[in-house]
Amino acid sequence: MAISQAFCTSAKVGFLTGTYVPLTDVMKIALFTSTATLDATTTAYSATNEVVGTGYTAGGNTLAGAAISSASGTAWITFSDSSWTTATITARGALIYDSSKSNAAIAVLDFGSDKTSTAGTFTVQMPVAAAATALIRIA
Repeated sequence: MAISQAFCTSAKVGFLTGTYVPLTDVMKIALFTSTATLDATTTAYSATNEVVGTGYTAGGNTLAGAAISSASGTAWITFSDSSWTTATITARGALIYDSSKSNAAIAVLDFGSDKTSTAGTFTVQMPVAAAATALIRIA
């Protein structure tokens, strides 16, 4: 099992067909353990191998601050950082998904290694929105 960072293939189709409207749909981020299998072929959120622990609720957080921009031939969407306070959890990656559209998978994030919080704040930082750094981009 593995987590591989990707813009999900089904999401690419969804964006091109206008199915997903990230500025008005409810976009969420859920955290997963190292035993999860998430990659470009992931099509929907599932609680299988999702993080369980104090301060974390199944399904994750609703993402805020959605913004779409473009420059130098690349378009992207970004969100505000997402945090869980007083959390005791270990996560290896995350799934961004559209809960307004049957929990459709949008993007898989691979943290590179297990990240742990013990009775503290666990934050997924979204990179500065730019053509080369945004997590979800079309070039």
